[in-house]
Amino acid sequence: MTLIHLHNTKTRTKEPFKPIDPQNVRMYVCGPTVYDRAHLGNARPVLVFDVLFRLLRHVYGDGAVTYIRNFTDVDDKINAKAAQTGRTIRDICDETIDWYHADMDSLGAMRPSQEPRATEWIGAMKDMIAGLIETGNAYAAEGHVLFAVESYQNYGKLSGRSIDDMIAGARVEVAPYKRNPMDFVLWKPSDADTPGWDSPWGYGRPGWHIECSAMAYELLGDSFDIHGGGNDLQFPHHENEIAQSKCAHPHGEFAKYWIHNEMLQVEGKKMSKSLGNFFTVRDLLDQGVPGEVIRFVMLGTHYSKPMDWTDKKRAEAEATLRKWRALLADVAPTGVDQGLLDTLADDLNTAGALTKLHAMAREISANPQKDCFYEKGVMLASAQFLGFLSDEMGAWAEMPDVDLSVLAQKLAELRETAMQTKDFSGVDTLKSALIGAGIEVRMSKTGVDLEPGPNFDPAKLEALS
Repeated sequence: MTLIHLHNTKTRTKEPFKPIDPQNVRMYVCGPTVYDRAHLGNARPVLVFDVLFRLLRHVYGDGAVTYIRNFTDVDDKINAKAAQTGRTIRDICDETIDWYHADMDSLGAMRPSQEPRATEWIGAMKDMIAGLIETGNAYAAEGHVLFAVESYQNYGKLSGRSIDDMIAGARVEVAPYKRNPMDFVLWKPSDADTPGWDSPWGYGRPGWHIECSAMAYELLGDSFDIHGGGNDLQFPHHENEIAQSKCAHPHGEFAKYWIHNEMLQVEGKKMSKSLGNFFTVRDLLDQGVPGEVIRFVMLGTHYSKPMDWTDKKRAEAEATLRKWRALLADVAPTGVDQGLLDTLADDLNTAGALTKLHAMAREISANPQKDCFYEKGVMLASAQFLGFLSDEMGAWAEMPDVDLSVLAQKLAELRETAMQTKDFSGVDTLKSALIGAGIEVRMSKTGVDLEPGPNFDPAKLEALS
């Protein structure tokens, strides 16, 4: 069996993954707040944990892994959008969830086992809040319920912060009803124009942090294997989840392993609207960037490092995937390469796994006379295991009805004629057109070789046919 190792944020070490129950491997990942399109950074945890989901299913069995990713559909940003547009909150959330599914599907991400909506679990949240009040870990004040941070002695352990440091670093105005500046909201009041539910503490709605704790407990139990998300959630969201969950269910472990992915940059800079480099997944798809290409670029960087989206990487990924699809067009998948699995199992090393695929492609291409049918099948199975080269993802890569070998022969004949007439205008015209279409033109004494380059645009070849 492939042995998985993961870097556990909780222990700050890379550890062998030993599930609580190998027949029931459980993972929870924080999902989106559904008020607008998912930006490119939102796609990174989706793809990181999609690969981990695939790996866990491969090792323990498809039916032995449960992956939960929630939708936050009660939030002040959603309320503000409803007030601004005059639309209902339900309508906005339903539309946004449909967008999210369509965009993430286009990246080849598998749907999680379950995708609970926060509003479906309000009762469970109220039950957990009531229990925390009863044990003295939370208190009601002025229509709010707050978690008493000082009641949990390990608060700050996940992120490596002390309560004193967090208080000293706080720059927010402290509400007068808080006993401690770090106490956080479990329940807050709602007015007549804001979504709310009846509760022992008045008409209101849950705070953000209690959502994931309640849903994780109801769907995965008081102890489960993996909790994941972006490292921007490590504090305060995940820290607060641990505190309230451990106090609500002191005999449980909550999450055994914590996995956090780093953030995304664009051309070396933080993505932001003020810099003009902010875009959504849908923006890229509408610009003609294939979802498979976005996935390739994303997985080319280890999840623990900042991922820099660049146009150069996009072009290289597109060229690579075209080559691989052409190379493996005549085979069926066989078995996933064990070396690739071992690489991936070493703390989800997707960049190393892609390097393995590059090596396979070079080996196959270097032996054109050898029957590489089996090797091609292994490469295809390995690529598809990572979410690439499936038929569903490949429509973008379909070549126009232009044969590069025919164009290469045509250029060779023009050159042969030009050698006699000394008129190379025809050669230069065709060569320029090929280069303009992103074709690398190599001319030697032995002939002409045409190779799609990083900026290959097959549509520009149609006029040459």
